[in-house]
Amino acid sequence: MSDHDSHRIAEIHEDLHSHLPPEPALRVKALESLLVEKGMLDPATVDAWIELFTEEIGPKRGAAVVARAWTDPDYKARLLADGTAAITELGFEGWAGGHLKVVENTPDTHNLIVCTLCSCYPHSVLGIPPNWYKTAAYRARAVRDPRGVMAEFGEAVPEDVAITVWDSTAELRYMVLPQRPAGTEGWDEAALAALVTRNAMIGTARDLTPGPGGPD
Repeated sequence: MSDHDSHRIAEIHEDLHSHLPPEPALRVKALESLLVEKGMLDPATVDAWIELFTEEIGPKRGAAVVARAWTDPDYKARLLADGTAAITELGFEGWAGGHLKVVENTPDTHNLIVCTLCSCYPHSVLGIPPNWYKTAAYRARAVRDPRGVMAEFGEAVPEDVAITVWDSTAELRYMVLPQRPAGTEGWDEAALAALVTRNAMIGTARDLTPGPGGPD
């Protein structure tokens, strides 16, 4: 049985917090620096986890799911019926993906995802949420004025396109299946996935039309 010095742990805890500034971002950075200084945290591990969730887990996983749905009608049907089971088929089950509902954009419907209470988010397919998704301004205005929010992201949603706002919770999280853009007939999944953005899967982007020249 390992020794447990509660007084020493309390001293370390008090010492750490005595050095922390009030701003949350600065507090996190200061806490990380102090933990590294005391040999309790390896900065390379922190960097590796951030890189994993930013570059590998998401949003590339979500883009792969979308590309599969665009090219495989049977998979698309399963994805819309049971998002969790469908992403599990691709090996993407994991953190905050256990109760996933996928909603599809159509020519006359656009979907926008928000979490009005905090920042619930399907990390297993979209990775780390962007900072704006967690702000009080986005959480409030996405519900009250979704068309205005879309305009601020550079998307002018036509008036004849209805916008449906989905409110994520700890029990149910959402992901948007964007429309497949015209001009991508015959593209393989890798090329299609490269078109899909994180914002399109949250719903703050709609138009994924590729540039001239086709896939690389």
